[in-house]
Amino acid sequence: MELTREQQDILNGSQGEVMAKVMKSLVMYGETFGADRMVPVTSEYGHTVISFGIGVMKPVYDLYDQLIKAGALSKQKFSADPLPLDKNVPSNLIQDLVFKKFMYSQQDRYEKQLEKLGILSPDAYTCACYLDEVGNKPKKGDVLSWAESSAVVYANSVLGARCNRNSGMLELMGSIVGYVPYFGLLTDDGRKADWIVEVRTTKKPEAQLLGSAIGMKVMEQVPYVKGLDKWLGTELTDDVCAYLKDFGAATASNGAVGLYHIENLTPEAVEQGESLIREGAPVYVVDDAELERVKASYPVVWKDPAAKPKLCFIGCPHLTIAQLNSWTERITAALAAKGLKKVTVPTVMTAAPATGDKFREMPEYKQLESAGVVLSYICPLMYMNNPLSGKMPVITCSNKLRTYTTARYYTEDELLDIITGGAK
Repeated sequence: MELTREQQDILNGSQGEVMAKVMKSLVMYGETFGADRMVPVTSEYGHTVISFGIGVMKPVYDLYDQLIKAGALSKQKFSADPLPLDKNVPSNLIQDLVFKKFMYSQQDRYEKQLEKLGILSPDAYTCACYLDEVGNKPKKGDVLSWAESSAVVYANSVLGARCNRNSGMLELMGSIVGYVPYFGLLTDDGRKADWIVEVRTTKKPEAQLLGSAIGMKVMEQVPYVKGLDKWLGTELTDDVCAYLKDFGAATASNGAVGLYHIENLTPEAVEQGESLIREGAPVYVVDDAELERVKASYPVVWKDPAAKPKLCFIGCPHLTIAQLNSWTERITAALAAKGLKKVTVPTVMTAAPATGDKFREMPEYKQLESAGVVLSYICPLMYMNNPLSGKMPVITCSNKLRTYTTARYYTEDELLDIITGGAK
C-alpha cells in the first residue's frame, strides 16, 4: 500500500506507539482487501457499532483504555448503536440478574470510555444515527468510517455517502487516525450493480420481506432494483426513507448488502441510471409468489411453535417519527375496532433517544401509552441475546431481529392483528 508522508510517519511512530498500532491495523485491514492507498475520512461524524459493555469483551475495553491513556481519541465526534438496558422494557428478576451481573457487567465502564473517546452526546445511541433528531446525517460523497450494517447500507444507498461494511473497533480507529483504506464501496467500480432485481408484485411489497429476498439472493453484491418506484414514487420523502431504512436493514442482515440502487429514486441511480449495471448482470424477479416462498422458508425456532407470544418488538432498526405516528394510529384503530383498550401482547416500540423525546411531546404519545405500548431506546437484539429472553416466544416484524435471534417474524398487518387481540 502506498502511504503519504504523513501516514507513513504515523506508522513509524511520529504520534506515539499506540497511534502507530492504530495505523498498522488499518493498513493491514486495507491490504487484506487489496487497497492500494488510504483516503481521508470526510464526514463530520463517525458511528461505532459497539454500544454494549458485555463482559466477555473485556479485552476490547482494555484496548480502549490504552487508546485513552495515549490520547488517541477520535478526530470526529461519533454516535453509537443503541444501549442494551432499559428498566421500562418488560423483564423478570432473573433476566435482570443475567443482564446486569453477567451479560453487561462492563456497561458503566464502557459508556465512560465512549465519553472520553468522543461520543456525540449522552443520547447519541441509535442504529438510525442519520435521522434528523440525532444529527449524524452525512452528505453525498462523504467518506465514512462507520460500522453497523443497517446504518452503512442506508448511508451508501439513500444518502450517497461512501463507506465499507467495517467491523467494530476498526471503524473507531478510522475516526481516530482520520483515514480509511480505499477499496470496495469507496470506489466507483465497487459501487457498480452486480444484479438486476425486477419487482413485479401486485401491491406494494413489505419492505422487510423484499429486503430479505434480495439479501439472500445477492448476498454481499450490489443490486439495481427496477419496478419499486411504481410503489414508492421518485422522491425521497420521509415515508419512503423509512421504507428504505427497513428494506436496507433486511438486505444487510439476511444477506450482506452494503449498497443498493433503486431505479429513479436513490441518488446514484437517478444520476447514472442503467450505466451503473455491470455487463452481464443476472436478473432476479420478485413477484408475489417469490415473497410468499421466502416468508415460508423462515424457520420457527420456538420450543413450542404453538406458544402464545409473550413479547413483541417493533423497531429494528429504530423507528422514525412518521413510523411512530403510523403505528400509534394503526394500533389505536385496531383496538377500537375490537372493543379493546390495551394491546393483548406486551409490546415495545424502539426509537433513538432524541426521536423518542420528540415523540413524547406529541399528542400521539399519550395514545400509544394508553394502549399499553412501551416506547424504549434499547436494541432489541441486545435484549434477545439474554439466554432467558431467547427462550421466550417473542414476535416481531423486523427481519433483522428474526435473523439474529429466536424472535418469530410476522408481516406488519399480521403482527398488528396479533397484538390487538387476534389469533396467532
